[in-house]
Amino acid sequence: MSTYALELKDLRKNFGKTEIIRGVNLAVQPGERVAVIGPNGAGKSTLFNLISGRFGPTRGEILLNGQRIDHKKPYEINRMGLSRSFQITNIFPKLSVFENLRCALLWSMGYKYTFLKFLSGLKDANERAEQLMEMIRLEKKRDTLAMNLTYAEQRALEIGITIAGGSDVILLDEPTAGMSKSETSRFIHLIKEVTVGKTLLTVEHDMGVVFGLADKIAVVVYGEVIAFDTPEAVRANAKVQEAYLGSSVADSQAGGH
Repeated sequence: MSTYALELKDLRKNFGKTEIIRGVNLAVQPGERVAVIGPNGAGKSTLFNLISGRFGPTRGEILLNGQRIDHKKPYEINRMGLSRSFQITNIFPKLSVFENLRCALLWSMGYKYTFLKFLSGLKDANERAEQLMEMIRLEKKRDTLAMNLTYAEQRALEIGITIAGGSDVILLDEPTAGMSKSETSRFIHLIKEVTVGKTLLTVEHDMGVVFGLADKIAVVVYGEVIAFDTPEAVRANAKVQEAYLGSSVADSQAGGH
């Protein structure tokens, strides 16, 4: 029996008496790129918080590569192979691009929290940080402090930090929010390149990004997944159009996405 990269079984989350996530079932194959869409307040961010360990579920199971991760701490889940970026850029503003990436690499490369070695002497970590910088197109900003990067460059750096640990499953929370159309287009290509061979879940409002990036789309409405299928099937799903997409589908079709 094949193991899913990520599987949610009857996942539920209550805040007080209010049920936010209402029995979500989702099974994501290794290497799939899945976009999670839905109206504001549908529960998308709560779902990401449950998967990444920020919240514990009220009921249900979350499995990462066949292993239960519900009720584990975020750092434990990260070490099991899942990394997450956030809507708000989450970087070290007073460290350079290179230093941000090197910090993100240390644990996964076996250095953990030992300070017995000077970082400049960690040849393998330094080389890997250089490689990551090239992947995210920031090699020319190597020594620039993260706080002095443009917004799009900061988001690219965060993607680099997210993939630095070598996780197989990557969660991106609205990665293109606040970007111009040209920045968004470049960012879609960047995400595709750096997540080759990895499983990707992304929350995204931009339908151009969704249809340009995802192998499958999970539509969340009122804490439930009402559709999980290919972009073409979701685009044609009357239930989805009625609940959420509507004119956005027509717009994306007109735009060639």
